[in-house]
Amino acid sequence: MTVQETKKAIEAAAVLAGTDAGAIEAADEGVSRRGFIAGSGLLFGVAITAGSGVTLFDAHAATRFAPSAWVSIGTDDTVTIVAPAGEMGQGVYTSMPMLFAEEMGADWSKVTVTDAFHNPGVFGNPLFGNFMLTGASRTTRGYWDKLRIAGAQVREILVDAVVKKWGVQSADLKVAKGRITHAKSKRSISFGEVAKFAAIPSQMPAVSKKDLKKPGEWTIIGSKSIKRVDIPAKVNGTAKFGIDHYIDGMLYAAILRSPVQGNKPVKVNKEAVMKVKGVVAVIPLPFGVAVLATNVWASKMGKEELEVTWSKGAKADSYSTDAIRKAYTAAASDAGRKGAEAFKKGDLSAAMKGAAKTIKADYWADHVYHATMEPMNTVAHVKGDEVEVWTPTQGPSIVALVASKVAGTKPNKVKVHPTYMGGGFGRRIEQDITVDAVLLSKITKKPVKVIWSREDDVRHDFFRPAVAQRIEASLDKAGKIVGWKHRMVGESIFGRFQPAALKAAKGVDHPFVDGHQLMYDIPHQHHDYVREQRGVAVGFWRSVGPGYTKFAVETVIDECAKAAGKDPVAYRLSMLKDPRAKKVLNAAAKMAGWGSRKLPAGHALGVCYCGYPTFWQTHIAMIVEVSVDKASGKVRVHKAWTALDPGVAVHPDNIVAQVQGSVIHGTGHALYEQITFEKGAVQQSNYHDYKVLRMDEAPDVEVQILASNAHPPGGMGEVALPPVAPAIANALYALSGKMMREQPMSPDRVKAMMKA
Repeated sequence: MTVQETKKAIEAAAVLAGTDAGAIEAADEGVSRRGFIAGSGLLFGVAITAGSGVTLFDAHAATRFAPSAWVSIGTDDTVTIVAPAGEMGQGVYTSMPMLFAEEMGADWSKVTVTDAFHNPGVFGNPLFGNFMLTGASRTTRGYWDKLRIAGAQVREILVDAVVKKWGVQSADLKVAKGRITHAKSKRSISFGEVAKFAAIPSQMPAVSKKDLKKPGEWTIIGSKSIKRVDIPAKVNGTAKFGIDHYIDGMLYAAILRSPVQGNKPVKVNKEAVMKVKGVVAVIPLPFGVAVLATNVWASKMGKEELEVTWSKGAKADSYSTDAIRKAYTAAASDAGRKGAEAFKKGDLSAAMKGAAKTIKADYWADHVYHATMEPMNTVAHVKGDEVEVWTPTQGPSIVALVASKVAGTKPNKVKVHPTYMGGGFGRRIEQDITVDAVLLSKITKKPVKVIWSREDDVRHDFFRPAVAQRIEASLDKAGKIVGWKHRMVGESIFGRFQPAALKAAKGVDHPFVDGHQLMYDIPHQHHDYVREQRGVAVGFWRSVGPGYTKFAVETVIDECAKAAGKDPVAYRLSMLKDPRAKKVLNAAAKMAGWGSRKLPAGHALGVCYCGYPTFWQTHIAMIVEVSVDKASGKVRVHKAWTALDPGVAVHPDNIVAQVQGSVIHGTGHALYEQITFEKGAVQQSNYHDYKVLRMDEAPDVEVQILASNAHPPGGMGEVALPPVAPAIANALYALSGKMMREQPMSPDRVKAMMKA
């Protein structure tokens, strides 16, 4: 690599190091996204199993029939279906093939699953513009029609082959459990037998949504007997994650990043580093210093020996939690400061002037860390103008764009191998790790594996934003809410990650503010967003906006209920018009014995309803039973009762698992999880000072699914986390008569609240 080439690569990396404003858009270099998607597809029918080599669905193989890129059928009756979305524990490796198998008429007991090779032209998600991207609870919603239609097309190919073979009418054939049956002649044939003589058509059969099975005909969708296909390998240790990938001759890299975002290394003493056995190079980068070695331990030890002097002057140098809290809170209550309007309805000013009572509430939520079980890692190999990347990523299509920019090539020259992810929660959409690996491979001309330590992961995450909120709710004489004002203040996610989307939304950061939308019948409303830019990049986090907006909304609703002299559940029901919303709230109340069960001394119930009309289209209600140690301020969540209507319940067992995991995750987030800054530097470094929920603190979780097949499936991976914190706060309100308005609800904050 020449000096000039190295300089260009490092310049590109400087732009992309934080996947900042130009990252995704600039990476294309004049090729439209539509053009990229159409032109960058790799060979149809290529797939990889997690962590393995490439497997080709060979249309001419003697023992396999590959009628489409989605499936191959063995003459032994086995069916291999491609899973198009990234598996990070949310179960889509099973549920997406279920959709295809249902319409194909496959025997699920003979189905195996394989990962999708990066091919957005075929495997892309329609809700992400056909990018291959997993997140925002859009997987099932995005692939719901696409995969069923693809499965139905394959079914038609198989039926057509039998029609030609037997000389019968297609209307007289029935397809079920991997067999095609002709009742009139009492003949039956398996998919494997059809695979021996079926031909691939010149074009796929025309199938539309009206040709798909009706809910009463489903045998796989909604089945409670289907087990997740990824679990056995994860239990026995054979599952391959990104961190497990190995290439002969690769180097291992550890990177010491600037403790303050935006600062650079100005002086590097590498003398002690080069004495560590196995270390082969020390490379300064725009955002840190890389140590490369022949083994992972040497790279880690070498990094610890680094002596680096960092530049000063970055905007984030002054970023301290106490200071930004004061500034954001002031902005939230500053009526003279104009925000970007997120929603407006009615005449709020008139409603508030005529109100009998107005409740004003200020909220604060700290940054939180993603805390994925598998720290960030990636393997990259740059070979001339071709790039190969093995990575646990939520966004293979974004990896291709960013890798091509860093390597100085085109996106269709990048081959992306997605692997299992040890957790994602939005963190693995980010591309800082892609920049690390591709840049160092380009410089060294070797395959490079970058592994972040847990300390790296904690200190250099794209945290969920720190947020200040103010809600003003005006009530009439009868206690009904007639006016609602909601302001949200903090750094923008889209301002860095997708600035065009922020501009198109006239300054409203939709991931940041999501969850502010009300399902309650309140005639006069105004919601706005104030962006603060203080040099610390923030990112997507499981549920993003609803994790703090629903906390504010639902706790204010409890305060309004008390002001009106109403029961919190009854008060909510009086304002809800959607029958699905009422159904889940009534069900949760019944499950928990709301108002009818005597609680142990010092225990209380708290309720929350969350409707997600824009993103997730799922209705959920949760009630928790809580107690608090008044001396220590430590809160204990004993049990959570959850009722939800997800529309179609594709994989009921997995829905239950997602709710259980979300409640545990949400409880830790509500009570403990907190990232703080001092002069731009993160103050936490590992799980000793970034506390997550421990096993002995996990609440019991009871789940009731109230599926409604008249509605398509809603999002599921994120919907059950936001209700947890407000339900806990509302239970504390019932116990103490005082409302907690800070996240997390740490023991010191709870004690202060109860003494106030």
